[in-house]
Amino acid sequence: MGDSTGHKHKHLEFTLAAVSELSSSSSVSSSSTPVIARFSADDGVAALRFHQGSEFIDGFNVDLGTSQLFKLGPLQSLCVSESADTNKEGVSIRFRNEEESRDFHSAFEQWQMESKGTHLPNGDISVSKSKFDNKIEPSSAKMYFHYYGQLLHQQNMLQDYVRTGTYYAAVIENRVDFTGCVVVDVGAGSGILSLFAAQAGAKHVYAVEASEMADYARKLITGNPTLGQRITVIKGKVEEAELPEKADILISEPMGTLLVNERMLESYIIARDRFLVPNGKMFPSTGRIHMAPFSDEYLFVEIANKALFWQQQNYYGVDLTPLYGSAFQGYFSQPVVDAFDPRLLVCPPMCHVLNFNEIKEEDLYEIDIPLKFTASVGTRVHGLACWFDVLFNGSCFIDSTVQRWLTTAPGAPTTHWYQIRCVLSQPIYVMAGQEITGQLHMIAHNAQSYTIYLTLSAKMWGPGAEQGGIIQTSSCKLDLKEPYYRMSQPQPYTMAQDQQPHQLLQAEDIPPIHTEDLDLEELELLQQPSEPLGAQ
Repeated sequence: MGDSTGHKHKHLEFTLAAVSELSSSSSVSSSSTPVIARFSADDGVAALRFHQGSEFIDGFNVDLGTSQLFKLGPLQSLCVSESADTNKEGVSIRFRNEEESRDFHSAFEQWQMESKGTHLPNGDISVSKSKFDNKIEPSSAKMYFHYYGQLLHQQNMLQDYVRTGTYYAAVIENRVDFTGCVVVDVGAGSGILSLFAAQAGAKHVYAVEASEMADYARKLITGNPTLGQRITVIKGKVEEAELPEKADILISEPMGTLLVNERMLESYIIARDRFLVPNGKMFPSTGRIHMAPFSDEYLFVEIANKALFWQQQNYYGVDLTPLYGSAFQGYFSQPVVDAFDPRLLVCPPMCHVLNFNEIKEEDLYEIDIPLKFTASVGTRVHGLACWFDVLFNGSCFIDSTVQRWLTTAPGAPTTHWYQIRCVLSQPIYVMAGQEITGQLHMIAHNAQSYTIYLTLSAKMWGPGAEQGGIIQTSSCKLDLKEPYYRMSQPQPYTMAQDQQPHQLLQAEDIPPIHTEDLDLEELELLQQPSEPLGAQ
């Protein structure tokens, strides 16, 4: 395989397993002579042609200016022409392995840009629509980049000392991974991670940032000349930017609430596929979403009471009650972002692992997590609590390097991500030892976030339980883009800085919640929503 970085290269070739034309039974395999897909620009126009041996395969040429490439499976893709005057349905391409499939798709995108006249010298950005533009709503992208282009927001993240300090420690303690290496900082923001990488001895750092913050990053990096002389800021999206060389290490802070909000993880994966050398390192390399059912009567009542406004039957002579049901469900469609006491959890947590070295971008479009817990106490379950952590995995075979976790767990030092809770409008009751099952299903949408579908069920308990069966089920739909930020509530107690994530939550440390500990007024408040809730 050749290089694929622009018109300065005359051609790029891929060896295929097979190629076939969908409109006929014509098919060519590489069983005897290899089938070659060749991107070429011999006459100044980018084109894709297929040949076997020294002969071009007639009827299999692809016009890059009017075609789209679709991935049908790990080793199968379909190239379809959009031209109105063509009688071809498309060309089916089969690859020998997943790495070659990934490289082919990346090359197709780059050469397609050239076919439309968008020359891409190093550091320049294509004006054609990128993969990011095709899947993200323009108004959402505009607000997103405006938000991250402000110094006040960058300051908020920099002052999250758990976040910034953990990144610094992960880089400096693993300087052997960075020394003499090329690093790409994905979504560089202020450039702080690029400066950390330079401190750790990186040979050169490419700081890729799409927002106006790129200009501030240049100022900050210029103001630190000893480090800045090894850092180049590239203003643009990682889906579009061109770099003069491959990276040995990617570093990024792509996490949003619930790990996946803002969909920057997809850009991190795209940067991996475009820029990282084989077996290169990623900081972070792994993410885990942790989940556990919780019981919080006060939070439940607080949300339910927001809708009481719509129960007024004489609001300036107007009956508002027709909108009460919609308002009630609307408030429960907002995930709650705050820091809560881990003693509110009623089960030991489970986790869903995302390996950034292996996961495909498409795997993040829809995430389906089966849930299974065993209740530690008898109580009323109000929903599912979630948090995440990420791993910075140094070269473990070298004594001078370490693994370091950045956790957002309840009870750990609070970060700007806090935790997130999905609250059910209909709680379920469980007994100690009872099994809770369900599903957390997340579907990405073009506002750079996810729609969440949560179901929790209590399985049968007592005699006959071995026969299975569900006795209670509650579901909800939430929009991760529209959370309820509940920051004015009391913060959780802190723990020792060296405490590991798996030490934070133990079932025996979670006491039951007893209503007898509440006074009469509190009990009356908790009981108020029970009637209207049952009517929903």
